[in-house]
Amino acid sequence: MKFLEYLKYLLIGMAFGFVLVKSEVVSWFRIQEMFRFDSIHMYGIIGLAIVVGIISIQIIKRNNIKDTKGNPITIPPKDSTQVKRYIIGGSLFGLGWALLGACPGPMFALLGSGLTVMIIPILSAAAGTYVYGMLRDSLPH
Repeated sequence: MKFLEYLKYLLIGMAFGFVLVKSEVVSWFRIQEMFRFDSIHMYGIIGLAIVVGIISIQIIKRNNIKDTKGNPITIPPKDSTQVKRYIIGGSLFGLGWALLGACPGPMFALLGSGLTVMIIPILSAAAGTYVYGMLRDSLPH
């Protein structure tokens, strides 16, 4: 990959992190409000993200949009027999989100905004991912 491609992704990531910080999505207090059902702020942002995702996927499917290398973008259908796995994985993700007060994207945004304590959750998440990779063949899928 060329340097300019890395620079493009770095700039997009920085812009996304800026939006996360300014919209207070990375705020521990906003996340706690959400889990206590005290505020609609986070639910509004998540709902908006879902609507944007639905519209974007429909535009991609209906216009046969290609990726940056000219390959067609294909979105395989979900396997409905794997619902149990989605529920368990989603519950573990939500538990980690509630305990930490941040999900993976905001962890990097918080680190970038100067909250260096986020190095610990990022390293822990990387270690968890590594352990999952080691145990993946032994786990039910």
